[in-house]
Amino acid sequence: MNTLKAVTFALVAATAFAGWAHGAAKGGFSLDVVLDGSVRPEYRARGAVYVEAVRGRPYLLRVTNPLPVRVAVALSVDGLNTLDASHSDARSAPKWVLGPYETLEVPGWQVNGSNARRFVFTGERSSYGAWLGATDNLGVIEAVFYRERPRPIWVAPRPVPPRSLESAPAPNAPAPPSPAEGRDGGTRGGLPSLQGAGAPETTRSIAEKLGDDYAATGIGERTRHHVEWVDLDLEDRPSAAVRIRYEFREQLVRLGVLPVAPDPLTRREGARGFDGRYCPDPAGGR
Repeated sequence: MNTLKAVTFALVAATAFAGWAHGAAKGGFSLDVVLDGSVRPEYRARGAVYVEAVRGRPYLLRVTNPLPVRVAVALSVDGLNTLDASHSDARSAPKWVLGPYETLEVPGWQVNGSNARRFVFTGERSSYGAWLGATDNLGVIEAVFYRERPRPIWVAPRPVPPRSLESAPAPNAPAPPSPAEGRDGGTRGGLPSLQGAGAPETTRSIAEKLGDDYAATGIGERTRHHVEWVDLDLEDRPSAAVRIRYEFREQLVRLGVLPVAPDPLTRREGARGFDGRYCPDPAGGR
């Protein structure tokens, strides 16, 4: 299976309503939304984990492998794979590779082998999904982790007597593949091909039906992020799946995820004209 190995790695954390908690984590596998170097607080509510989106601000994603073996993670934003902007099942999707106990930072949409375009919180109308005409899954981030399948132990064959026919190469036998070649015969380290680079003509009409009241992810500035293709034999069943919903503060309040802010008019209605004899002195009477 084709997977991608990112060169940059980092560290991890996470958060919940009525106090922080590591909500977006399962069995040590974790997914974090990071803004300005800090992990966004996570709120457990309505059977989901939410984070507050901040309009116009770039963010990155951190995923962590807690195992002593390599894993691959299918990572999607707004239902779009962060590697090729495709929408598919997690098992067949291109994936990021994490070494044992490693944490990976993904800064944005990977547009070639050396660069990404940053994730940016925006309204639905200005989202990358709207530009691609894919708006069914806006407001969700998901990471699905797969373990590398254990490799069989190689046992050296028994020596074959000299001049044995068994030791002679078969006529016209193909040469064994070079260690630098992948299973498909292609050289490893090739650059990934992008999908969905051109938006369909119906994108404009789709975007016009959307608003900016609800959060989605746009495509921001270019940033250096080098990757290379590697081959990995993965287990069929995922080890964990972690999902985060994100919304602007107003929508989190409407959903009951965040408390309603006190109404300023209530405070003002309780105001009084006179209370006390003298005016307080900021200088403390000096």
